[in-house]
Amino acid sequence: MTAEAAVVLPVLVAVAAALIWGLLAACARIACVDAARAAARAAARQEPAAQVLAAARGAAPRGARITVAREGDLVRVRVEAALPGGARLPVRVGGEAVALAEETVR
Repeated sequence: MTAEAAVVLPVLVAVAAALIWGLLAACARIACVDAARAAARAAARQEPAAQVLAAARGAAPRGARITVAREGDLVRVRVEAALPGGARLPVRVGGEAVALAEETVR
């Protein structure tokens, strides 16, 4: 019984750590999508660039990279962030949102 427990216990710990890491990744992805959506909405309303970035930073994970681009009538915002605790696995997650600029709506 002890030998089996010595083999199974590290496997269970590794599986639990992987599940927690996956949950952190999902939460970071959702935060990136929410931040991109908030910034795209602000940019579509023609708010100043500082307010657009503030809207994104308010919802984005710490250290996120935010890009705002205008493509014709559309505003595209992309938010990317590194996963927390991923020092050995430099994985980045991101979210993107697109909104129609309000001055183009008739």
